[in-house]
Amino acid sequence: MFKLPVFVENFMDDFRKKKYQIYLVGGAVRDLVSFKKDIDWNFADFATDATPDEIQKLFPDSFYDNAFGTVGVKIKNADKEYVFEVTTFRKEGKYVDLRHPEKIEWAKTITEDLARRDFTINAMALRQAQGKHAGYELIDPYSGRGHLEKKLVVAVGDPDLRFSEDALRLIRAVRFAAELGFFLDEKTRESMRKNAHLITKIAWERIRDEFLKILASDHPSEGVLFLRSTGILEQILPEIDLCFEIPQKSPKRHHIYDVGTHLVMSLKHCPSKDPITRFATLLHDIGKAKTFKKDPETGLITFYNHEVVGAKLASKIADRFRLSKKERHKLITLVRQHQFTVAEMQTDKAIRRFIRNVGKEYLGDILDLRTGDRVGSGATRTSWRLELFKKRLQEVQKEPLKVTDLKISGNDVMRELNLKPGPKVGEILNKLFEEVVEGKLKNEKEVLLSKLKDSQ
Repeated sequence: MFKLPVFVENFMDDFRKKKYQIYLVGGAVRDLVSFKKDIDWNFADFATDATPDEIQKLFPDSFYDNAFGTVGVKIKNADKEYVFEVTTFRKEGKYVDLRHPEKIEWAKTITEDLARRDFTINAMALRQAQGKHAGYELIDPYSGRGHLEKKLVVAVGDPDLRFSEDALRLIRAVRFAAELGFFLDEKTRESMRKNAHLITKIAWERIRDEFLKILASDHPSEGVLFLRSTGILEQILPEIDLCFEIPQKSPKRHHIYDVGTHLVMSLKHCPSKDPITRFATLLHDIGKAKTFKKDPETGLITFYNHEVVGAKLASKIADRFRLSKKERHKLITLVRQHQFTVAEMQTDKAIRRFIRNVGKEYLGDILDLRTGDRVGSGATRTSWRLELFKKRLQEVQKEPLKVTDLKISGNDVMRELNLKPGPKVGEILNKLFEEVVEGKLKNEKEVLLSKLKDSQ
C-alpha cells in the first residue's frame, strides 16, 4: 500500500464524494513505486471518468484549453501552489500524422486509458484501497513495477504500433533511459531500430526539447549511445554518427579513441549541467570528419582548422534544432573557440583576445568543455598549465577588455574638454584605453581625468 500527502488525498476525495473514479498516474506513481523521497507534486497527473465539463464544475477556477481532455487545477498547500493536471479516461483512434490521433474518445475504465500509454513504467495508476485508512493500491496491467525494478524501458503492448502512433516516443524512450539510468528492453530496442526513420516526420522543436532533456540528464553520454544503437542519431545528428568512423590514434597524437567515441566520452566527463554547454562538448570536434588527413609515410593524422569547419556545422545544427538566438550563439562560440592554448608564455594581450572572442559569460562553459575534452582524450581532468591559465584569466579580467570598461565615458571627456559629440571623443577614449592596456595608466577615474586635463 502507498501513502499520499494529505493535500493530494483531499483533492482526490473531492472526486470520490461526487462518485467519480480518480487515479494518480504518470511520473508521481513511478516515483512512489521507486521509493523516491522528494516527489515533485507540481503538474502531477490524474485520470478520471469525469468529463472536462464535470471537472470544471468541481473546480470553477480550473482551466481547460486543449483537445485532449486535460484540465488544469490550481491547488494550494501551506505556502506553495501546485497545478494538478486531470485528464478524462480516453481511448484514441488511428494516428494520422505519427504524432496525434485522428480522434479521441472518452473511455469508461482506467484499464482502457492505460492501454494507450507509451511505456509500461508510465502505465501504472494508484487508487484508494478498500477500508478506512487503507491507503492506495497499485494498478499495473503491464508489469511496470517489475520493469522499474529491472531498470528497463519497455513499450506498452506492440512496440511497432506504439512508435507508429507517435514517433516522438522513439526519442522519449531514450530520454527516460537517460534520466532514470535504465536500459532499453531488447524487443523495444529492435522496434526502435526498425522505425528510427519515422523520427524525421516529427517537428524539430519537439525533437529539440527531448534531446536537450537527454543532455540535461544524469546519463547524457549513455543517452547518445542509445540514440546511436537504435539508428536515431543517424537521423537527427548524422554529423556525430559519421565521427565514429574517423580514427585519431597516430604518432605524436594523445588521443586513444576515434572521434565519435571521444565526443561521447567528453560529454560524459563535462562538469557543466547546462544542456547547451553539453551540446557544444558533444559537437566540439565534428569538424574533424571533413578535415581528416593522414600522411601515408609517417601515419600522422591531422585535422587542421577543424574548429572553423566545426563552427559552420554547429551553425547548421543549431538552425535544424530550432535553437534560440542566444543558444545558437553560445553553441557556435564554444565550438569555434574550443581549440585554445594554455601555454604559460602567453602574453596578457593574447589572453585578453581569448576573453573577447569567447565572451566573459561563457568562460566557465568553455573551461568545462576543455575538462570534458581532456578526460575524453584519456588525459587527467586538469594540468598545472590549465590551472595557471585559469588564474591568469581572473587577473587579466581585473583590467579593462574594451573601451567601455574604462572608468570614464564619452560624457566625461566632453565635459572635461568642452567638446561636442563627434569622432574626436572616440579617438581620445581609444588612446586612453591603449595606455591602460599597456600599463601606462591605471583604470581609475581620477587618474584618467587627470590625464585629460594634462592633455589640454
